[in-house]
Amino acid sequence: MISGSSGEPDGGAEFTAEGLEPLLREACATAELDARGAELLRLGSNAVYRLTSLPVIVRIARDRSVLGEMERAVAVTRWLETQDFPAMRVPAEVSQPIVVGGRVVTFWESVQEREEYGTVGELADLLRRLHWLEEPESLRLPYFDPLAKVSASLEGLDGISGEDQKFLEERAASLGKDYDRLDFVLPFGMIHGDASIGNILRHRDGHAVLIDLDGFALAPREWDLVQTSMFYERYGWHTQAEYAEFVHRYGFDLMNWPGYETLADLRELMMVAWLGHQVTRNNRAAAEFARRVRSLRTGEGRDEWGPF
Repeated sequence: MISGSSGEPDGGAEFTAEGLEPLLREACATAELDARGAELLRLGSNAVYRLTSLPVIVRIARDRSVLGEMERAVAVTRWLETQDFPAMRVPAEVSQPIVVGGRVVTFWESVQEREEYGTVGELADLLRRLHWLEEPESLRLPYFDPLAKVSASLEGLDGISGEDQKFLEERAASLGKDYDRLDFVLPFGMIHGDASIGNILRHRDGHAVLIDLDGFALAPREWDLVQTSMFYERYGWHTQAEYAEFVHRYGFDLMNWPGYETLADLRELMMVAWLGHQVTRNNRAAAEFARRVRSLRTGEGRDEWGPF
């Protein structure tokens, strides 16, 4: 991939608040939306803006390679609306996603003016309901391959030491063998792919909705339960009462399944690898990455991990 004078892929705008402003204006003009006064909410893997003219969220991705994922996310969202499933919606009049300046841009209806998350119990309700749905073939959902995902996430970790890189790769190879031996017990089917408390928001009318739909795939349903189990059992991010409510409302306790540890180890490795790509962007990410790798090496200190 050839970089332009800006140092960004394909000569695109720098992924900064200043660099993305012209791109935001152009994208909104293409969608016939008013970008004036737009508020930058987050600048990470994506740049996320809230428009002031309409209750619309604009999401700008760093990499054009996610175009297929975002096309699928928009299709999933529109299908979920036909099922009356509580999830993020897209403006009906906007044709999307669009590509501007080498970036993939999508538009979403704003859930509310402030960010308020749902509860662990509501997450269980949403997942139980989602897992009962039968997806149409028209969505063309991919099969979720965690081993390929881990392998891809371990590429391009330029900001970490060679020793850490080798450790993570060896851990991935070992977990891959363990994963191939797992005997899943829940039905195979549609999953959210990144189901956690961070991906359900409180709608302005009070109900909880599922967000970040670009990871929808076909896989064992255990994948949608593992993060909540880990967040309780390994990191203490959920209380015992919250986890008990999650189990009661979903109807299955993943930690009683023999494959839980392997699945949790693999999902945990994905989390660490993702963070490894952030270490050159800010010091907080670098410190957290070092803490997590140290925990993987020693088996201790997971209760010191911070959400990221």
